[in-house]
Amino acid sequence: MPLVFLIKIKTTGHLMKLNSTFKLGALALSHRIVMPPLTRMRAGADGVPSPFAAAYYAQRATPGGLIIAEATQISQQGQGYPQTPGIYTDQQIEGWTQVVKAVKGKGAHFVLQLWHVGRISHSSLQEGGALPVAPSAIAPKGNAFTSTFGRVPHEVPHALEQDEIKDIVAAYKRAAENAMKAGFDGVEIHAANGYLLQQFLEDNSNLRQDIYGGSIENRARLLFEVLAAVAQVWPLDRIGVRLSPYSDVGDMADSDPAALYTYVITKLSQQGIAYLDLIEPQARAGLSAEKNLAAPESVCTLFRPMFTGPLIASGGFTAQTAEAALNAGIADLVGFGRMFIANPDLPKRLVSGAALNEPNPKTIYGGGEAGYTDYEFLDGQTA
Repeated sequence: MPLVFLIKIKTTGHLMKLNSTFKLGALALSHRIVMPPLTRMRAGADGVPSPFAAAYYAQRATPGGLIIAEATQISQQGQGYPQTPGIYTDQQIEGWTQVVKAVKGKGAHFVLQLWHVGRISHSSLQEGGALPVAPSAIAPKGNAFTSTFGRVPHEVPHALEQDEIKDIVAAYKRAAENAMKAGFDGVEIHAANGYLLQQFLEDNSNLRQDIYGGSIENRARLLFEVLAAVAQVWPLDRIGVRLSPYSDVGDMADSDPAALYTYVITKLSQQGIAYLDLIEPQARAGLSAEKNLAAPESVCTLFRPMFTGPLIASGGFTAQTAEAALNAGIADLVGFGRMFIANPDLPKRLVSGAALNEPNPKTIYGGGEAGYTDYEFLDGQTA
């Protein structure tokens, strides 16, 4: 569990900080329990959100609470998994509009995460069967999802040309515009978990020798070009960024992650974004020894001094370790992922100390209402 080895703070059982108000950029929050982006693979083949998505998100909405919608591809090229939603067609915008109305009807704040998976995709998900794209033609280890939920080895991706990179930046801007049309309160730029923006950041996947490769500044160039493009649509106090330093998800690694993420996070702080969302390394044994990551126990502890704005911490927290992190100033808000899947009334349960439902691992990805909208509330209802 993150932070518990570094923060020697006793908690009283009363989650006063977790249940306190907070100003997150332009958003006034009633508590600090965040529903982070959770991929559920339940959209239609056309990328339109599931007909059950409005009920699913509305169940988990609380007045003044913050929900960050599941990762949503900015284009067909950005898709990496079957039945994930997009935000690039009129039908997708309309689908999200209905979800937004349901969430805002409960008084919650709703932010959309913008996603391009890069080399993690598969040609069966691409227009015309094209190869996935990446900073360099390096296939990650492991298996990709096909459009029919099959698992096959990752393909060697197409190394992006500079004009193609410009097209991707423009796609982020259009996606940001579409998120505004759908009624969201802001957007989060996904630069974590081994997807395209992290592929550019880290030097095991970025071997470019142009302005997007080599130095840390060059490898970070695309992230900040995307941020600048999105900031032409949304004010900075409605834009968040998600990072996963020291993570090897997606076969990621960097020769000097401390220097890389110190630069990136310091510059994000200077930009004045609404928040930084950091994912804590959860499974210490899962970090590849051969990559010599020397990962810290807590990336939030390591990088908190570099970021002066609001910080969301995610990754394996309990109510008690979350409260300790908030009291120590390591984080300002905490995201609870798997807990929110199985507990639509999670804030109430955490604050009251009530027992938690356990998520069914067989229904996390794909399917319909089962394991999606049918988890019970404390009062025994499912709606």
